[in-house]
Amino acid sequence: MANERELQGRVALVTGAARNIGRAIALALADAGAAVVVNARTSKDEADAVVGEIERGGASAMALLADVTDERAVNAMAQAALGRFGRIDILVNNAAVRDVAPIDSIGYEEWRKVTAVILDGAFLCVKACLPALRASGAGTIVNIGGMSGHTGAAGRPHVVAAKLGLVGLTRALAHDLAKDAITVNCVVPGLIETKRGPSAGKTAHLHETLLGHHGKPDDIAGVVRFLAGPGGRYVTGQEWHVNGGAYLG
Repeated sequence: MANERELQGRVALVTGAARNIGRAIALALADAGAAVVVNARTSKDEADAVVGEIERGGASAMALLADVTDERAVNAMAQAALGRFGRIDILVNNAAVRDVAPIDSIGYEEWRKVTAVILDGAFLCVKACLPALRASGAGTIVNIGGMSGHTGAAGRPHVVAAKLGLVGLTRALAHDLAKDAITVNCVVPGLIETKRGPSAGKTAHLHETLLGHHGKPDDIAGVVRFLAGPGGRYVTGQEWHVNGGAYLG
């Protein structure tokens, strides 16, 4: 059970936080006491709405628009966060694109668009936030993966490759950053009900959960909150599958 306000005094940056799982994560970290940077690429109104929810709950937040595939924009976002809050302790790489297309119709430009958001974006955000995460003394990186990265899925080779790439990045960074007291983990959602429908998209019919229902964004947010808090400090380099038993990793 999470301790009330266990993240008081800490600052989190959550990418893709204007809606769905990202929004739930931002709200959960704020509920734990963290100040939250709500990132979105273009959804200013939705990002501002999340900030409003956080502030009404008594925590601090700011919305920052930035394309996570743009190195200059990512670096500027990190600097703006530091300018406002003075620190970054938690980075959640949630931004993603979930296109569905057969390999025959995917050109290199489309491949790069998807993999750049999911995988390159995580890399760029880690690089931009790393000095602050090191200075934290208890830094946390959480990458948001995808169940299809482990099961495979028809029509999603770019998404599957990028999501599984996040697992490799997680493991490598856990080795590299342990000496800096930075934990790095990957939370892997299964079938989660969002505004787009189940997050596994057109592959949802291939899986049945042992628990008999799909999850909610809050189910993912609760795991991220644990990993970012004091109870998660001895956990690093791990994949946390949150799927109701749809996939037993």
